[in-house]
Amino acid sequence: MIRCEKITKIYQTGDTGLVVLKEVSFEIKKGEFVAIIGPSGSGKSTLMHILGALDRPTSGNYFLNDRNMLELSDDELAEIRSQKIGFVFQSFNLLSRTTVLRNVVLPLIYDRNTPKNERQLKAEASLQSSGLEKDRWHHLSNQLSGGQMQRVAIARALVNSPDLILADEPTGNLDSKTGDVVLETFKRLNREKGHTIVLITHEKYVAEHADRIIEIKDGMISADRKRFSLLKDK
Repeated sequence: MIRCEKITKIYQTGDTGLVVLKEVSFEIKKGEFVAIIGPSGSGKSTLMHILGALDRPTSGNYFLNDRNMLELSDDELAEIRSQKIGFVFQSFNLLSRTTVLRNVVLPLIYDRNTPKNERQLKAEASLQSSGLEKDRWHHLSNQLSGGQMQRVAIARALVNSPDLILADEPTGNLDSKTGDVVLETFKRLNREKGHTIVLITHEKYVAEHADRIIEIKDGMISADRKRFSLLKDK
């Protein structure tokens, strides 16, 4: 599903180039739950932006479903972001004075393939999958707890039935107990619904909820292993 070939990213400032990613190569199969972990400044967020078609590498190739993202126009990338990729962010990015249901419906308004009379049904099905209690669906998003807001964000990411879900530090604004509930939601969506999930984090305990962990350090992959091998090593 995902194939990265020698991805390099250099940010140019005047005559100085800052190399953030250095020939990063890996593949992710459909239905995998992968965590990309690294300290601040390791290049993991830059990599997420490339995987999400939000940025382009300086060199190398990125294929999503066998399409080379570097060969697509900005309009084509925007269409892929809206239809093929679901984003979940640390800060939720919800409209605070808008109902939960409306927040989830919004991406469908820009989807030409979803008839108007099907939008609410799809949003309700997505909220059901996220595990948010039905009695919260008509609340304003600013009336919810952090964990509930993140479940709304997950539902919004799911509503277009994307091929890929990218979660960037999704538990960063949550306490550990609430964060565990959100991570269990990702695990359930992966195991029961078959969603491909890539989770970006700097926390080892968060990464260990995934089935595979890719470690990145100084812009390069330092380890890539299945989670069971990590547990075996302990």
